Amino acid sequence: MTDSDAQPPERDRPAGPVKVWLRWSRSVRLWVVVALSTLVLSVLTSTFVMQPFLIPSGSMEATLQVGDRVIVNKLAYRFGGEIRRGDVIVFDGTGSFVAGEAEPGLFGRLLRGAGGAVGLASGSETDYVKRVIGVGGDRVRCCDEQGRVEVNGEPLAEPYLYPGDEPSRVEFDIEVPEGRLWVMGDHRSDSADSREYLGSPGGGTVPVDKVIGRVELIGWPVDRWGRLRSAHG
Repeated sequence: MTDSDAQPPERDRPAGPVKVWLRWSRSVRLWVVVALSTLVLSVLTSTFVMQPFLIPSGSMEATLQVGDRVIVNKLAYRFGGEIRRGDVIVFDGTGSFVAGEAEPGLFGRLLRGAGGAVGLASGSETDYVKRVIGVGGDRVRCCDEQGRVEVNGEPLAEPYLYPGDEPSRVEFDIEVPEGRLWVMGDHRSDSADSREYLGSPGGGTVPVDKVIGRVELIGWPVDRWGRLRSAHG
């Protein structure tokens, strides 16, 4: 028998249809596992760590504009982090700004996280974004002789106010209960915030345990990308 009559080694033989299918099947399964793992990781991250939120209104202009997508740090206050005056937060308004709606359970939060992870959802209709003006124990009032908001008797410097806006056209004087927050929008003339709910249970204040997280940065549009600085006072 000559060399030309010898059978080609097993590895050099053309693969049969079954072998081709098996290789293709293994490749598809690998990519499916990778895709599912990535999705699960994204959902868990969006649900429990960081989540994008879409800004739907002008109540926080000019700090945040309609259509901005912001990234909210959900761990900012989970491990001893203190909510401070000047922080821009996202919170669930159920029970303070919105009455009579049940909170979503874990499954609902996972679905919301899945939507946020793939860009299909950015929070619920009961989620609000505002700036913290007073924390538990603070006395917040408006206005002093110069029309400024006072916290514990000290006038509040508010460089973030929408150009031309007054600190408030609504007078108020409230002592914030412990475990609650007084919040206001930066665009005061276009913001339904704690002032709007003075006559409601809680006097317009928001429970700390309803805070979803702190706004860390603007992720979209590209020309507005950047970290959001809190104005602590």
